[in-house]
Order: sequence, then C-alpha cells, then structure tokens
Amino acid sequence: MQPRTPPVLQQYRRPARLLHWIMAAIVITMVPLGIAVNYLPWDAFQDWLFNLHQSLGIVVLGLVIVRLAYRLTHKPPPLPTLIPPSQRLLAESVHIVLYAILFAMPVIGWIGTNAYGEPMNVFWSVTLPTVTGKNEAFSDVLWSMHNILGLTLGGLIVIHASAALAHRFVFKDGVLGRMWPP
Repeated sequence: MQPRTPPVLQQYRRPARLLHWIMAAIVITMVPLGIAVNYLPWDAFQDWLFNLHQSLGIVVLGLVIVRLAYRLTHKPPPLPTLIPPSQRLLAESVHIVLYAILFAMPVIGWIGTNAYGEPMNVFWSVTLPTVTGKNEAFSDVLWSMHNILGLTLGGLIVIHASAALAHRFVFKDGVLGRMWPP
C-alpha cells in the first residue's frame, strides 16, 4: 500500500499567512515574558521585561485589528469537502475565540496598567493615552482576567497546533498546507 499524498488545496493569500506567522512568533515570545513578569522579583530587569511584554501586546492588538479587517474583506480558502461539519464548527469556533482573546488581552493589559496608576509605554518611547484613573482594586481584577485569558489562550494554541499537526500527519488531508509558508 502506497502512502497517501495530501491533496493540494488552495492556500491562504500571502498577507494572511504572513500575519498569522508574525503573530504566532510574537505570541510565543510573549508567553515566557508574561510568566517572568509575574514571578521574578521587581527590579530594573523585570521592569524592562514588562515594558517589552506590554509593547508586544500593543503590536498584537494592532496586528489583530489588521488581521480581522483582512479576514472580513478576503474570504479564506475553503476547507476540503471531506471535513465533517462538526470539525468545521469546532475550527471556526476556536478561530473566533482566538481572535477575541488576542484582541481582549492587550486592551485589558492597557486598562490594567492605567488602573494600577502607571502609563502604558510602548518600546520605551511612546506613551499611550490613559484610558482610566488609578484604581488598584480594579487593576487586580483586570490582571486576574488577563492571566486567565493567557492560560485559555495557551490551551487554544495547543489545540490549534495539535489539530494542524493531526491534519498533516494523521488525516493527511492537506489542511496544514493552506497556512504553511510555501
């Protein structure tokens, strides 16, 4: 029996693939930064890591807005017809929740930083407008939400990547090739 070769499917357009992989690299970089910010003792190095983490968060916010606008104006390529409706619904649901979290986390981080009484500085050079006054109790609630969303995001990324790898190595249906760089 010969190995099954995956069908050649229409890829996402180059801008969609580029945005996907840039955001993936940034988000994967942000995870250890976020963990370090929470668990290292507060000093100049942790302050530097926090600024880098929040700066990358603002970059993600901008990219997710661009990505959503692109997605709304450029229909993605169709999934193979052999994908069952339940998997289609699950894939679409995971994508929607990923977009929502990638939008919400930077916004919550920005508001939480301001509510703590700190300005939102981006790459040590630009201070974003203050969106709320100092309220440390509110800040604590926002940081708890931010951390819960971070854990949820991590779980969804594992599900997303596992599904992509399953399509490549188990189902061999060409789905991963739609987003994979050429």
